Amino acid sequence: MSDNVIISIKGTQLYAENGPDEMELVTAGELRRDGQDRYTISYQETELTGLGGTTTEVQVDGGRVTLLRKGTINSQMVFEEGQRHLSMYETPYGSLSVGIHTHRMRSTLGEAGGELEIDYAIEIDHLVAGQNMFRMNVKKDPSIAQ
Repeated sequence: MSDNVIISIKGTQLYAENGPDEMELVTAGELRRDGQDRYTISYQETELTGLGGTTTEVQVDGGRVTLLRKGTINSQMVFEEGQRHLSMYETPYGSLSVGIHTHRMRSTLGEAGGELEIDYAIEIDHLVAGQNMFRMNVKKDPSIAQ
């Protein structure tokens, strides 16, 4: 099953030396059911996010979320509440090893859409580089025939 959806994303990054940095994006995408409790959300990044030429896939599988980026930026980030995962983040300028420690995660994603919220810390070279909050709202697009 696959549906066209409207995806609303709000990201907040907190750094020790600066105030919060917020980003909001509303874009068209696709919601796919890949199994009993597994859904994939995909969309094209834009120049607005600084990731133009990149496709993002968010795979929600029970208590585990995997964010995959392919294109100009290539990365895989895994989120599991209370867990720390190491990931590689490839940019045009080189690769970084990044640690993701998920503090809290909530998902109400289903066939009709829903919400995904992740509160996590990013570590670079084992030092916390920032605290992040990621919220995604997914709704079926009524203007596009399904």
